[in-house]
Amino acid sequence: MIKKIAILAITGTLMMSCVSAKVHKELESKYARLKRENRKMEDELASFEKTKDALKQLQDQHEKLKAEKDELQRNYDAAVANYENLKNSYDALEKNSSAAIAKNSKRNRELLKQLEEKERALASERNRLDKLQRDLDSRSQRVDELEGLIAAQDAKMQGLKTAISKALRNFEGKGLTVVERDGKVYISMENKLLFESGSWAVGIQGKQAVKQLGSVLAENPDIAVLIEGHTDNVPYTGNAQLSGNWDLSTKRATAIVNLLLENSRIDAQNLTAAGRGEFAPIASNETSTGKAKNRRIEVILTPKLDEISKLLNDI
Repeated sequence: MIKKIAILAITGTLMMSCVSAKVHKELESKYARLKRENRKMEDELASFEKTKDALKQLQDQHEKLKAEKDELQRNYDAAVANYENLKNSYDALEKNSSAAIAKNSKRNRELLKQLEEKERALASERNRLDKLQRDLDSRSQRVDELEGLIAAQDAKMQGLKTAISKALRNFEGKGLTVVERDGKVYISMENKLLFESGSWAVGIQGKQAVKQLGSVLAENPDIAVLIEGHTDNVPYTGNAQLSGNWDLSTKRATAIVNLLLENSRIDAQNLTAAGRGEFAPIASNETSTGKAKNRRIEVILTPKLDEISKLLNDI
């Protein structure tokens, strides 16, 4: 018995040394950075919608300029016809009078000059319209590529959700849910599947669920993984190793990260642990059922948007 007490005391001391205010602050900083990056992505998507509106305006302008071009062409054709008539008249008058010929010759030279000026103006307008069309075609191509990438990302996340649901189907009805929302996949695991009350040590059944999730994540190295720990609003009254619910939720999130990293094919750079404490409930804390739902780990899978961001910058 004395030996067991000594072992527990040593284990508690080691756990206390692992958790520090610095680690807590670093995790909070990482979470804040992730929120900023999420807001940035939302701003970039809003910018994309504005760009599509600008593209529509350019297309409308192109149609207007095309109509102006057609009008200039008709004027040009009419001027050419007028020129032919004048040329015929010139030929007829040339036979009658040198004075008339001289007069018509001057008039013809003036008309020819006007025609040349109109032709140069029309050629310049054609060049401008051609350049505008090339620009519109290039923008349209990039928009098509962006829409294709977004569709591919959505399809990938749908496939990822299906793969995770299949891998974790043995845990259905045990506090585990998998949903796809707004282009992200959310895996929620209630604490009854993972932890004992007040503990951050993952149980046997929880380890099985996390390892099966890790096998799917290992096949998708281009997915960012955020692990969030959540508690209910009951104040933590355990030992002095933890300062409260926020600290407990952070320890639990870190425990899931460490368990995932036992799979050597998972890139640690893709993982982020964050503690949310009691401040992001999904149910009322007024009932025991609601509190049980709030005591959870959420794994949020987000596609990396490097290619989409590059295309948004190019439009």
